[in-house]
This record gives sequence, C-alpha cells and structure tokens, in this order.
Amino acid sequence: MKASRLFPPPGSERTYYRIAGPNRYALGAVNKNVKENRAFVAFSRHFKALGLTVPEIYLVDESEEYYLLEDFGNTTLYDWLSNTRSGRTVPPNIVDFYKRVIDNLVIFQVEGVKGLDFSLCYPRHSFDKQSMLWDLHYFKYYFLKLAGVPFDEQLLEDDYHKFAGYLQQADSEYFLYRDFQSRNVMVTEQGPAFIDYQGGRRGALQYDLASLLFDAKADLPPAVREELLEYYISVLRQKIEVNEKEFRDYFYGYVLIRIMQAMGAYGFRGFYEKKEHFLKSIPFAIENLKYLLDKVNFPVELPALIDALRKITQSEKLQEIGNTANLTVLITSFSYRRGIPVDTSGHGGGFVFDCRCINNPGKYEEYKDKTGRHPDVIAFFEREKEMETFLESVVALADQSVKKYLKRNFKHLMFNFGCTGGQHRSVYCAEKLAGYLRKHYPVNVELKHQEVLTWPKEGEMGRTVEG
Repeated sequence: MKASRLFPPPGSERTYYRIAGPNRYALGAVNKNVKENRAFVAFSRHFKALGLTVPEIYLVDESEEYYLLEDFGNTTLYDWLSNTRSGRTVPPNIVDFYKRVIDNLVIFQVEGVKGLDFSLCYPRHSFDKQSMLWDLHYFKYYFLKLAGVPFDEQLLEDDYHKFAGYLQQADSEYFLYRDFQSRNVMVTEQGPAFIDYQGGRRGALQYDLASLLFDAKADLPPAVREELLEYYISVLRQKIEVNEKEFRDYFYGYVLIRIMQAMGAYGFRGFYEKKEHFLKSIPFAIENLKYLLDKVNFPVELPALIDALRKITQSEKLQEIGNTANLTVLITSFSYRRGIPVDTSGHGGGFVFDCRCINNPGKYEEYKDKTGRHPDVIAFFEREKEMETFLESVVALADQSVKKYLKRNFKHLMFNFGCTGGQHRSVYCAEKLAGYLRKHYPVNVELKHQEVLTWPKEGEMGRTVEG
C-alpha cells in the first residue's frame, strides 16, 4: 500500500492523500476543522442514501480530524470542458453532461432537504440575510477596495440591505449546495459525481444554478446558459410547481450575488494573498457582470451598487489584470516512432522527458484502445509508484523553470513527453503537468497530443488537439 499527497482545494485547509493498495484505492482526508468534517460526513451519508453519486465514507477516526472516502479520480467537469472546447464553443456531449448534472442538482435541492440534519451545517444553518451580507462585505473589502474601485460607503451599505432583503423573499426551504460549480463535479465512467458540499445549508433554488451556469472560468456561452436554464425549469416542474417569471427574476438576483462572492474570493486570494492565478478569473467575471447589467432590470433599485459594478466593467486595468501572463507553456505528448516535436517558437527553451521508463498499460489488453486520459488508465498510473516518482521530478524542474522564466519575462517554454506510441504514458504525464501549471502559475498553457487525433471513445475525458 502506498499514499501520495494531493494538493488541497483552493482556499481549503484540508489535505488529501491518495491511498492505493493491490486491488483498491481511496482518499485520506486530514482536516483540523471538526465541525466541517461532521457536516461533510453526515451529508455524504444522507445523499448516498438518496442514490446520489457522492463519496462513500469508509472510515472516520475517533478524533474526527481524519477520514477515508471514495476516490472519483482527477477529472473535473471544468477540466473536461477546458481540454475539449474550441474557443467558446461547447460540444454537444458536454452540454448533455451538464443536463445530467442538473438532473442531480434538483434531487440534491428538493429531495436532499428532507430529513437532513441542518444543525450540522457549517458555518451557518441557512443562506439568510446575515450570510448574504457577509458575502457582500467580502466583495466590498477584498475586491472593490483592493482594486481601487471608488464607491460611497453608506449608499452602498444601504443598497446591500435592500438587495439582501429582496433575495430573502425567494422560497428558501431547499438544500443549497453553496459551491455547485464545475470544479466540484467529477467526470466518471458512470456519469457525474459530486464533492465539496460541506458548506451546504438551507436556501433558495436559484443560488446553486447560478453557481453552475455563471461559473466564471467555465465561461459558458449565453445560448448554452439559456438552454440549461430552460432545462432546469423543466426538470424542477416535475418535482414542484414553478412560476417561471418569478423564478427567473430571483435567479438573476442570485447570479449577481454569486458573482460578487466569487470576485471577493478572487480579490482575497489574488490581491491580498498575492496568488496570481486567482486573478486570471477576473476578466471572465467581468464579462458575466457586463452580460448581467445589460440584460437584467432588477425589481429593486440599487443605484450605488450598480454604479460600482459598472465602474468595474469599464476598468481597463481590471480587464487586463488576469491577462498578465506573457509566458506561454507548450506541453506536447508524442511517439518516439515519429520523432521529437520541433520547437517552432524560435526560442529553443524546454525539456524532453522519456516516459518509456514507466510501466506501459499498452501491454495489457484492457488498456490498448484507451489513452492516458481514460479513467481506467488514470487509475492504472495512480497505482504505479514509478509514475509518482517520475512526475515529482518533472514538477520540480517545471517549478524552477517557470518561476525563472516569469521573473525574466521570457515568452515561451516547452515540455515534451514521449513514449513508444504516444498514447498512454506521455498523454497522462502531459495532462498532469498542464493541470498543475494552470492551477499554480499565471501562464498560458497549450496542450497538444500528437498521436491522439480523434474524438474519444465513451468514457474519454475530452477531445485532444491535433499536433
């Protein structure tokens, strides 16, 4: 049995370890926040009993600071979408997957509320006016002030109370997941699986749908959002009576407060904690704000708030702040049969890694027709100690190089991963490094798989880019 440390979710104090044995594997979670752990464990068992695909809890330590849970792998809906889409176009199979996610969301909200012990909710039992004001002040202090956006403090505070009071009029007797976005939906062979609902509480239906459809970096086109909104309403009607106009009015109000909450988080992590990769989401959030301000006439007058939001959308500094990445990192998988990829940038900077030193799943019949992005192949490599050791060395070199290249304002860096056929080992390594760099550095990552040129078979995690 072996264990490898995983990176904690952004903004979380939890640490995860992937634990692999000869025939099965799990995640080990370490979190000193016992109240949060109790909520997650109890909610997991409650939703599991409803047939929802959430992690099974295998074991909880007596201290309640450690627990073992089911491992759904590494591929989130955001990862799949990012690695598959061409420009802003979302392929039909991903739109269909979003609809399966929505099917489950309605069950979480309407069925999940029944019998749930809300006394375990952390940090608050419901998304009430106090919770809303916390989010609005988070936006004020960590985004507006740190970004230098001018506003009238008292007038803005007055609008906050009016806005929160308006949102409180929506029916709030449902389960509110709180962070229902593409990074908390896992893509598995069986369909969508769900994580990170420990912040759930009682609240309105519209908030979670707003989180999913206006997820900043997922950047869903307006036509897709409208299609999914209509689909959600049709599914919800099978459970409860719905006044569509009223639902839509409140929906866009919750879209606004969700965008503001997210921008507060980008400001805290980016401006305050100096974690530059969080700033990359700001231009996407600004585009969402523009769309909202142009489309929606809110039923309540909020002049000071709308004025501050328009100043954000008109700020050239803020629109460019997430685009400060001058370094492009090209990551390529290739087959040694066809030769090492040529550096077309003219700079010649980078690395070539030979993955043939790692056990090859292509030797086994069950993996021959799959690639390094297939869940079965991913699981194979996650059980291989030599792959873990190999990637630790790769990441150490990547860290050193990317930091230096950014400091010296270099423009291009290349990482090439080669194996025999360019199908399994090299693809897996390229995907892992691309995901790591996207999460930790303000760089533009281009990912190319030279030997994987077609739409994937069922279960593959997205289409690759022709090299």
